[in-house]
Amino acid sequence: MNIDLNRIAELDDDKCLDELINFIRIQVSDEDDPIALMANISAFIKAYVRDLNWAGFYIARDEGLILGPFQGLPACTRLSFDKGVCAKAYRDREIVKVDDVAEFKDHIVCDSNSKSELVIPIFNEEDLVCLIDLDSPKPARFTELEIEKFREIGQILENRIYL
Repeated sequence: MNIDLNRIAELDDDKCLDELINFIRIQVSDEDDPIALMANISAFIKAYVRDLNWAGFYIARDEGLILGPFQGLPACTRLSFDKGVCAKAYRDREIVKVDDVAEFKDHIVCDSNSKSELVIPIFNEEDLVCLIDLDSPKPARFTELEIEKFREIGQILENRIYL
C-alpha cells in the first residue's frame, strides 16, 4: 500500500478518515496477526489523522494496560486500570474524548506536549482486548467526526484482535 502524504494534505478531515477506514479494511482482510495489524494501523492513523503527536495501542492484561505498537515519542509502558484516560475508557467500555488533559483528574502525562486525547476500546466478543489511544498537541482536537469514524474503526477491528 502506498501512502501519498502530499495527496493526504489536500484532503479534508472527513476524506482522510474515510481513506484511513479503507486502508484498515484492507489490512484486516489481508492480515490476521494482531501485532502486525496494530503496528500498521497505528502507522496509518498517524499518517491520516492531522495534528497527532501519538497514535497507538494499549493491550489489556490482568495486571493493567501494556504498551502495544505505536507511532510517536516513547510512551508509558504500563498503565493501571484506575488512573488516566485509557483506564477510564477501559472501565467504562466506551470511547472517551478529553478536550483538555490538564483538566482530567488523574491524567497520566507520557508526553507533556499532549493537550487532548481520544481513546477507543476494541473488543473480541465480550472481552475488551485493547485500546486505541490518540494524543494531540492541540486542545479540543477531536470532534464528533473522529468519534464517529473511530467508532466504525472499532467495529471493523472487533473480533480481529485477539490477544
